[in-house]
Amino acid sequence: MKKEFILSLDQGTTSSRAILFNHRGEIVEIAQKEFTQIYPKSGWVEHDPQEIWSTQLAVMTEVIAKANVKLEAIKGIGITNQRETTIVWNRKTGKPIYNAIVWQDRRTADYCKAIADRGLDKLIQEKTGLLIDSYFSASKIHWILNNVEGAKAMADRGELAFGTVDSWLVYNLTKGEKHVTDVTNASRSLLLNIHTLEWDDELLELFEVPKSMLPQVCSSSELYGHTSLEIGNVNIPIAGIAGDQQAALFGQLCTEQGMAKNTYGTGCFMLMNVGNRPVISKNKLVTTVAWKIGDQVNYALEGSIFIGGAVVQWLRDELGIIKTSAEVEKLATSVSDTNGVYLVPAFSGLGAPHWNANARGIIVGLSRGSNDAHIARAALESIAYQTYDILKAMENDAGSKIQELRVDGGATNNNFLMQYQADIVQTKVIRPAVTETTAMGAAFLAGLAVGFWKDIEELKTLWKEDKVFDFRKDEGQYAAALKEWKRATETVKFWANYK
Repeated sequence: MKKEFILSLDQGTTSSRAILFNHRGEIVEIAQKEFTQIYPKSGWVEHDPQEIWSTQLAVMTEVIAKANVKLEAIKGIGITNQRETTIVWNRKTGKPIYNAIVWQDRRTADYCKAIADRGLDKLIQEKTGLLIDSYFSASKIHWILNNVEGAKAMADRGELAFGTVDSWLVYNLTKGEKHVTDVTNASRSLLLNIHTLEWDDELLELFEVPKSMLPQVCSSSELYGHTSLEIGNVNIPIAGIAGDQQAALFGQLCTEQGMAKNTYGTGCFMLMNVGNRPVISKNKLVTTVAWKIGDQVNYALEGSIFIGGAVVQWLRDELGIIKTSAEVEKLATSVSDTNGVYLVPAFSGLGAPHWNANARGIIVGLSRGSNDAHIARAALESIAYQTYDILKAMENDAGSKIQELRVDGGATNNNFLMQYQADIVQTKVIRPAVTETTAMGAAFLAGLAVGFWKDIEELKTLWKEDKVFDFRKDEGQYAAALKEWKRATETVKFWANYK
């Protein structure tokens, strides 16, 4: 077999990475570089778009050098990225007019609330599948146009371009030749009609965004253009784009209706493939485009948990009851249960399906016998309980039961958590051999477009299980634990709402 590769550019919230995959779907080499987090005011989060580009270019050249491969052997580039993060640049100079406003940024919360107060939230959800929230891109574009001197006039003259991080990378990789995005990233903007997969004039008018700023919406797997870089005379095809969570869904090969994955990172993101028609949630989940390959569109329901693995960092950094994150499993399993302790890690509010921004963390059920091990175990169990809440909301929206949950992310190395997750949801949990599923999904999408892999059936042969966690039958203990968890979350909401 020829030594040929697909290069995946994984542009995340805290670092830029490049991963080289071979034909067997194995990782050949990885390079990673962190970049600066900018916090101008409380609740504001920014990145320097030029630093995003320079770090991504640096790891791209580094991974090629480390792997010692010829550029001719790289048959395609797939891009996956932090979603919703908003960049506006000058078309003439190619330079950003403001820092990237990151998905975590809350500066437009009041603006979004004012739109919801006008009763427009239902219209927005029906068209976009999303809830009106500062999380998504549209209000960030609106802020830049109304707060950067001269921006509005430049936009009206057609001199400005908007893009999420994928668009910004393609623009720079092609030296300004291509201004494109894919349907997954476009579906996170609050500006795309997810039924027609086109920019929506009514929404553009609502958010006061000129259509001339927007990138061309493409599928997730096609030839968008070629690189125009001074790292050799080879122009590599750019052929796959997907937002990070959709890329992970595809990397997990959740290609059939009803399949679901959960990514356990700082927070947790669960997506369920709902097939080729969007399902608008009645349980405060968001509906998003999963991917488009050829004429085939798949949609997904998505629920996000704000504090997942971050609760373990809190145990380490703030409470000091563990020295490294890896120690938490040993401490948690040193006791047989939590001794009635429940921890709701709503440190920055409750995410799906509760959506309570005022909520804060709480520990309940403490007694004289409670110790650090009980708290550590309660912290891990809280991740499983939060996942249960989203999974049940998804099953209710989709009208079908999830048969298995595919998992990825750092916390999946914790065998206790994975087993407890299986027990709580009463569904088998499957951890894959390659857990870099986000980068893998982007590689798969690019590889399909350039014929590196024949079809999805061939991709399925590359996906391998590492471990399957079969659930233990509920004899009433898990149902009782969930009842207590619900009581704890209701206490959090009471605390948040009681004035």
